[in-house]
Amino acid sequence: MCGICGCGQEHPDSTGKFKPVTGHVHPVLSTGHHHPPLDNARLVQVEQDLLSKNNAYAAQNRRFFQDDNIFVLNLVSSPGAGKTTLLVETIKRLKSRFPIAVIEGDQQTEHDADKIRATGIPALQINTGRACHLDAQGIGHAVVQLAVQPNSLLVIENVGNLVCPSSFDLGEAHKIVVLSVTEGDDKPLKYPDMFHAADVMVLNKIDLLPYVDFDVQRCLDFARQVNPNLQVIQLSATKGDNLGEWTDWLLANV
Repeated sequence: MCGICGCGQEHPDSTGKFKPVTGHVHPVLSTGHHHPPLDNARLVQVEQDLLSKNNAYAAQNRRFFQDDNIFVLNLVSSPGAGKTTLLVETIKRLKSRFPIAVIEGDQQTEHDADKIRATGIPALQINTGRACHLDAQGIGHAVVQLAVQPNSLLVIENVGNLVCPSSFDLGEAHKIVVLSVTEGDDKPLKYPDMFHAADVMVLNKIDLLPYVDFDVQRCLDFARQVNPNLQVIQLSATKGDNLGEWTDWLLANV
């Protein structure tokens, strides 16, 4: 259940029992909602309770990661920005240096996990159904199931979404937001919470710049307007352009 946007939320029926909602529901904005909307104070309280519970699980995850020296990245982006391709190319270059494991988040299918497994490293798929993000409790269970090794790199590829994942700490060391030049250069202003929460922005698909209407400097200005400390790495995951800057950053931090 997502307390931010309401997807997958359950609501009481006339008997007071809870039943699943069959569609994507926004408690405040949806005109087709059949239950009385929560007032603002109650909605804020529900969101705070959900985030507080998630943060407690995230703190447990973080202690576990620190104790076992597991360096954890939370990779976030819109759908199609190139997270999986970036991850595959990163694994090819670094898997001989230290153990790597991946947790994949998608609403359905194991397609991305299969791509990761094809590189020879372990990957676990979490299918979220209606939910629009991964949460810390699910990550804790996945780490145990995946048997992540000490002294390793764990990459969590979150569900493609620039809204909800910004609010949910998973226990990671860094959020990495991937933005592609095939998207609008104003994304950092349209989705400021995500860019504010991230430590690094990877600007992907720079090989396509001659063919798209994307102002790189405008995008960087907007991103640093939201987050002055945001580190930016420009690259092409498919062509390999400047991929070394990304892997150098990883090697320095791992």
